[in-house]
Amino acid sequence: MLKKTDFFNTLYFFFYICSVINRSFMSNYIIPELPLPYDLETKDILKQVNISNRKLAELKGVARTIPNEKILISTLTLQEAKDSSAIENIVTTQDDLYTAGLDFANQKINPAAKEVLFYREAINKGFNAVRVKNILTLNHIKLIQESLEHNSAGFRTTPGTQLKRQTDGKVIYTPPQDGADILRYMKNLETFINDNSVCSLDPLIKMAIIHHQFESIHPFYDGNGRTGRIINILYLVISGLLDIPILYLSRYITKNKGEYYQLLQDIRTQKSHNVLQWEKWILFILKGIEVTAEDTISLVNNIGTLMTEFKNILRPEFGTKYNHELLNGLFYQPYTKIDYVVANMQVTRQTASKYLDKIVELGLLQRAKFGKDNYYINLKLRDLFLDYGQK
Repeated sequence: MLKKTDFFNTLYFFFYICSVINRSFMSNYIIPELPLPYDLETKDILKQVNISNRKLAELKGVARTIPNEKILISTLTLQEAKDSSAIENIVTTQDDLYTAGLDFANQKINPAAKEVLFYREAINKGFNAVRVKNILTLNHIKLIQESLEHNSAGFRTTPGTQLKRQTDGKVIYTPPQDGADILRYMKNLETFINDNSVCSLDPLIKMAIIHHQFESIHPFYDGNGRTGRIINILYLVISGLLDIPILYLSRYITKNKGEYYQLLQDIRTQKSHNVLQWEKWILFILKGIEVTAEDTISLVNNIGTLMTEFKNILRPEFGTKYNHELLNGLFYQPYTKIDYVVANMQVTRQTASKYLDKIVELGLLQRAKFGKDNYYINLKLRDLFLDYGQK
């Protein structure tokens, strides 16, 4: 006859084995501390990192030809907000987005457009925070996520988060469940981001590692994907590779969504081929930087050309009334309103209305009515972004 103590010992052992099996099944990836214990400066990676760095340097130089940095920050962050949100199935039209961008306080804004504008707000807050001391802290990362989700939940402290495949709901990855583990991993990531003495890898290689590490820690209840993509661009800024946040990988990720998620997961599952899988992941990100930088260079050059075209028409027509804010105001985003001309140029509504009507007559803007409001559309600028989005 089985003794009572033996019964409980057996029962305890049974539940212990079940918990071990369950943990093994649910958590198939032990997140490493950074820096990684591998030599990741392979021949292929070094070759690609040189190409990507050259493209970034070219983009940095081209961006400086636009006299007002707010133009590129405003237009490109809005495009990135749209593309990045689309990865999370938050989809909005250009018209909804551009009109919402001028009426953010309006409670009737399309919910998807509002989510996209929250993303733009998060990028701007993050950029303004990191450019002060050129570091990216955990508090900055929390600020970004809070701006996206409009809650202050912070890092996860309760278990239950799982990443599931959208097609069938199957669990494909279980991130760390314990709040203390999450905080420990995030502190290690913060050090890796800001302390160059712990790792001598090229910043672009580091960026690829940072992105994978953040997405694997999955520290927040919501908004991890979008927060991770904002971290990418802010890291390029604090590393000195760009002056302003104008290179975004979201469009590249969307076009290669299957490969992106597969490579993320391969590192977590192919334990015997870690170096190879890391190399594939890093090459994917580096190629994305090259392609995106090339497309952005073309876009910025086209914006500069268009601004010159507008200036050459507006300056003789407006004479002494012409100033740079008249031109800049037409390029902060493709749509504008009388209120924005009033604010930008410090003129009366009547004067602003006359200016816009004159620019419409010159064929540079098109007037359109959405609801009760008149909007003035820079069609050529809008078409530049439409073409950019379709590349």
